[in-house]
Amino acid sequence: MTALLKTRIFEIIESPEPGDWEGRWFDRFMVVLILANVFAVILETVEELALAHGAFFLGFEVFSVTIFTIEYLSRLWVCTENKIAATGGHPIIVRLKYALTPGALIDLVAFLPFYLSMFLTIDLRFMRIFRLMRLLKLTRYSPALESFATVIRSESRTLGAAVLVMAILLVFAASFVYLLEKKTQPEAFASIPHSMWWALATLTTVGYGDVTPATLGGKLFGAVIMILGIGMFALPTGILATGFSREIRKREFILTWRLVAGTPLFSHLDALRIAEIANLLHPKKVPPGYTIVKQGKAAHSMYFIVSGEVEVEVPPQPRRLAGGGFFGEIALLTESKRTATVTAVTECQLLILEVVDFRQLLDVSPELHDLLTEAMKDRLAQLRAAGQTD
Repeated sequence: MTALLKTRIFEIIESPEPGDWEGRWFDRFMVVLILANVFAVILETVEELALAHGAFFLGFEVFSVTIFTIEYLSRLWVCTENKIAATGGHPIIVRLKYALTPGALIDLVAFLPFYLSMFLTIDLRFMRIFRLMRLLKLTRYSPALESFATVIRSESRTLGAAVLVMAILLVFAASFVYLLEKKTQPEAFASIPHSMWWALATLTTVGYGDVTPATLGGKLFGAVIMILGIGMFALPTGILATGFSREIRKREFILTWRLVAGTPLFSHLDALRIAEIANLLHPKKVPPGYTIVKQGKAAHSMYFIVSGEVEVEVPPQPRRLAGGGFFGEIALLTESKRTATVTAVTECQLLILEVVDFRQLLDVSPELHDLLTEAMKDRLAQLRAAGQTD
């Protein structure tokens, strides 16, 4: 019983499946709680609200800390269910390793200062800063923030090189303007560290205007630094944009791969073949009532149903296809127009195979060609029996 409970808690808080409503609602609850905590911290800085609603803020803080504590201890308890992390390790060692991971440390910081304040005198301002750090917990529940963290990690070396180049340029700019402006403005450019403020403001093209070159050489040098600054500080932007593009493509491929692997027609294929097919298919979500294909129209693709239900308008009565089904193959195999209209009954997740990719796939997958041909023959026989021709 305990083992089953432990496994279920792990599934809910660590790796909920797409259809796991308990895991989905847990994530939503935690996101709302984190945002509410940040909102409460902001409101507490308004003295009038803090005095008038101090008891409410304290009660909400105790409630939040209780939830965060239970969450942390639960994660610490079930982390041994992670087969990869727990491979070949004693449960205590596995838990110690988990406690030192960035996610676990963020979870700990979210509530630990509250307990420390019971034994130590801590400035309330610092307490508020620690409470604001609960925002970092959103990285666990937000795919966007998770992607951002992944991009930062994957591009760390490139970003580090860009930062190094910018640091070198900063030192160079500060040193050179110090030589040019020291005699004219001994207070503003008293030393290279003093000059770094001007160099940083100029390189970032902020230009506060509190410190400016007065000599002709200083002004010309400042113009050059401004131009260099535009290019240099655009480097991280380009690096991150490339990283995000790569991450999005990777996530889309993984999503498509999972969708393909979950389709009965492809489930018997090995991982390599599924990956090849995933590169050919394009996921698409359609709302209820959406006409996917229309009878008599030219055919450009076939469709695989990952989830949802569609209605095929064929005599004597419409036929419904659910997840795992497919349609549109008849027109492509016979190179004819659509034989029926297909409409989404519910919201549907589809995989689309364009006609060019369809022919390529059949060329390299004879077994798939045979399956689709058999399905086409059965459906054509049903259409002919109902008195409908191609």
